[in-house]
Amino acid sequence: MKDFKHLKINQDNGIAHVLMDRGDGRNALSYDLMKELTECANKFKSDIDVNCIILSGQGDSFSVGADLKDKTFLKGDETSLERREIHKIGPDMCQAWESLEQITIASIEGHCIGGAIALAVSCDFRGSSSSSVFRLPEIPLGMNMSWQANPRINSLIGPARTKELVILGEDLLGEKAFEWGLTQRICKDGEALNLSMELAAKINKLPPIAVRMSKTSINATNNSLNYNSSYMDRDQYLLTGFTEDRKEAIKAFFEKRDANFQQMVDVKNFDETGS
Repeated sequence: MKDFKHLKINQDNGIAHVLMDRGDGRNALSYDLMKELTECANKFKSDIDVNCIILSGQGDSFSVGADLKDKTFLKGDETSLERREIHKIGPDMCQAWESLEQITIASIEGHCIGGAIALAVSCDFRGSSSSSVFRLPEIPLGMNMSWQANPRINSLIGPARTKELVILGEDLLGEKAFEWGLTQRICKDGEALNLSMELAAKINKLPPIAVRMSKTSINATNNSLNYNSSYMDRDQYLLTGFTEDRKEAIKAFFEKRDANFQQMVDVKNFDETGS
């Protein structure tokens, strides 16, 4: 496999380890990193020597989510069609990882934020340390949650908890994520990769054709309505990007203050009559 700028890949006896590494321990999902992750997954599709793929992040975090400072997303001079094409990279990346026949494991330490959760739930299994932090900040930042993540999350933790995670945008710690079913394995801090390696070793001993066929069958059943329920979320994401709420949310984020949204209601002065 070719060398990547932001990925380090080790392959040994049926198990591959893909390490995201942007050199800062945060591994924000830039356009270039997402393009590499997509290309990496596509190259694994035809690799019959790999039975299991572990995805992890270098340093303190799995990934802090989309890189809000990436100039590729901030040009402002592109056409609407060009902008739409640029923003395909997120859902394309997630789809590439979900469609792999090999078993995929997201090994999570530290922060797993926004688009990083979308990537993680595109994998078959997720193992995390007990103090890992999961958060979906999209709605507080004036956007909808996209990358077709909502139906994948919903299938793991159910609609009520999905709404809580997606709409409130609050921290979900590793132990609670395990309790909810967002992750399937939990361990002490610093042990997530070892935990994932142990699971990969078990899978690697199983008959690969039966494993691949079973995964494909289960995904076909579980994911049959995912596309129909989320195929417009990329365009919805682009639409929310033009709203005043989005502009105010980003401004407030960088100014480290609470956002003042247009539709904000003063709950303290709101009675049952709506006055």
